[in-house]
Amino acid sequence: MALRTWQRNGWSNRHIAAAIAMTLVGLVATRGAWAEIYHKATTNPELSHILLVPFIVAWLVYIRRGRWRQCQPDGQFIGPVIVAIGWYLSWYGYNDPSSIDLFYHGGSLMIVVGCLLSVLGRDVLFRFLPAFAVLVFILPVPARISDPLAANLQVVAAVSTQHLLEMLAIPVQREGSLLTINGVEALVAEACNGMRGVFTLILVSYAFAFGTPLKNWVRATILIASPITALVCNIVRLIPTIWLFGQNEDLWVVRALRWMHDALEFGTRFLADFGLHYQGHEKLAAAMFFHDISGWIMIFVAFLLLLGIIRVLRWALVPVTQYTLAYD
Repeated sequence: MALRTWQRNGWSNRHIAAAIAMTLVGLVATRGAWAEIYHKATTNPELSHILLVPFIVAWLVYIRRGRWRQCQPDGQFIGPVIVAIGWYLSWYGYNDPSSIDLFYHGGSLMIVVGCLLSVLGRDVLFRFLPAFAVLVFILPVPARISDPLAANLQVVAAVSTQHLLEMLAIPVQREGSLLTINGVEALVAEACNGMRGVFTLILVSYAFAFGTPLKNWVRATILIASPITALVCNIVRLIPTIWLFGQNEDLWVVRALRWMHDALEFGTRFLADFGLHYQGHEKLAAAMFFHDISGWIMIFVAFLLLLGIIRVLRWALVPVTQYTLAYD
């Protein structure tokens, strides 16, 4: 049935082959920009969220696969228009020393998308708009934007963590972004400022919002609240991390974390050839190990929190979905 609908709307195998070919042409033409993006995503932890974007795009396309029935291969003119705009931005970003890399990378992205839409047409763009929109997150954030934001986040995280520890009757001193507990200094630096968590959680929230048939106001609320949620999650994980910095190595929690740290570091040595490797910590291994794993744990916690909020709203008969599901 789906195949007949596909053919009845004017699609054929030639469209698929042409779309793949045109996308490859766009990638080859802009390979320099994509090499830079991949290098930054794999070497800069603050930009590691870029690696999640292709999976989220695939997920959003998959759950919207039924919309292909509403698409026809019309309006291909939109593709060349996007390619032309992308080419100019890419050329300007590459040749003008005063410009930012965002123009170069963003223009290259538009060229690839334009090549794809030169075959698929405008219906695919509008029916799968959330999947195209999330591609913005594949662009590395320029340093002139991320550095001031990261500096402010460091101070906010340090101040908030200090106040919460003091509320828990845990003595701690602060000087700027430097916290001291039991004579041990812990710097709330790049790895702790929550920068990578903000973008990662926004991506997770985006995938949740547009991967579920929610009303637009609910989606907007989730997206607006996601940066604040990320900051809160980061501060929550910093409290036990800073506490662990000042604990004795003989404490059972510290010993258990140290054992897991050593086990993970030892186990990944055998998988290094497959690209899996955990870079261990020589000093304060327990606290740093907890800091490493808690970042990923908080992402799952935030996702489960979103699910819980939606279920509570459904239980309260608040209309959060675009239609009522059978089990509601």
